[in-house]
Amino acid sequence: MSIHRKITDSLARNRVEFVTTVPCKQLAGVIDLLTSDDRFLHVPANKEDEGMGLCAGAYMGGKRAGIIMQNTAIGVTINALVTLIQYYNIPLPMLISYRGEVGEKVACQVEMAVHTKGLLAQLGIPTYHFHRPDDAEELDGILAHCFMARKPVAILMDASFWGGAK
Repeated sequence: MSIHRKITDSLARNRVEFVTTVPCKQLAGVIDLLTSDDRFLHVPANKEDEGMGLCAGAYMGGKRAGIIMQNTAIGVTINALVTLIQYYNIPLPMLISYRGEVGEKVACQVEMAVHTKGLLAQLGIPTYHFHRPDDAEELDGILAHCFMARKPVAILMDASFWGGAK
C-alpha cells in the first residue's frame, strides 16, 4: 500500500470528512487521492489561513476537518491558529510537508525550516516529525489524540519521509 493511501485511510478511519489543501509537490499524491475519494469533501484553499477558516467552519458544522499544507506558510497562519483554532478548542490535524531540512532541493525553503518547530512550540502546538515512511503508522494515534483533546496538532513530514515513500 502506498504511503499516500496509508495517510488517506488513516484520515478516514478517524472520521475526518473535510480536508482543505494548499498545493505542494511533496503532498501531491495525498491531494490527488483526496480529490477522487468519496469519503472526503476536499476543498482547495488559496492560502493556509483561509484553509484554517474553512476547517473551523466545517468543524462548527459538525464535521471533523484537516488541513494539508507546507511549513513555509506557518507564519501566515499564526493569527488564525491562535484567535480561531486554539481559542475555540477546534481539533485540527495539520499534515505539513516540512520543507527546508536535509534532503531539500530548493534553497529558498531552508529559512522557514529554521523557524517552524520554534513557532509551533511557542504556540503550544504538539508537533510530530515523520522521517521514515514507517512513521505513518503513528498517524491513527495522533489523530485520535487530536480529536479527543480538541487541540491542533502538527505532523511534519520531511524530504526523507517522502523520499522513501512508495
